[in-house]
Amino acid sequence: MIWHQFPLALIFITSGVFHFIKPHLYTKVLPPALPYPSALIIISGIAEITAGIGLCLFNSHRMAAWAIIGMLIAFLPIHIYMLTTNEASLGFPKWALLLRIPLQFVLIYWAFQYA
Repeated sequence: MIWHQFPLALIFITSGVFHFIKPHLYTKVLPPALPYPSALIIISGIAEITAGIGLCLFNSHRMAAWAIIGMLIAFLPIHIYMLTTNEASLGFPKWALLLRIPLQFVLIYWAFQYA
């Protein structure tokens, strides 16, 4: 196990927990075309927590890393939606939302180190 797996795991566990603490924020960033936003928020929160924990475990860290990569790719359209839709921006400045897109690729690369 590499020590820097744990910060990545903590990012995903924390993000997943926030799906349950502040679900209304996640609802605002979902494109309206996606059905069942509350269910999607719960499912993605559980997936992030599970992948974060899995990244810390010897027997599951590879599968968890691939799950994180898949989620990061799946969430890219949401980041683009936030960038292009004022109501979904949550008040973040455009530069910060624009910066999140390359950050996704940095996180994908980081997770790939454990896949």
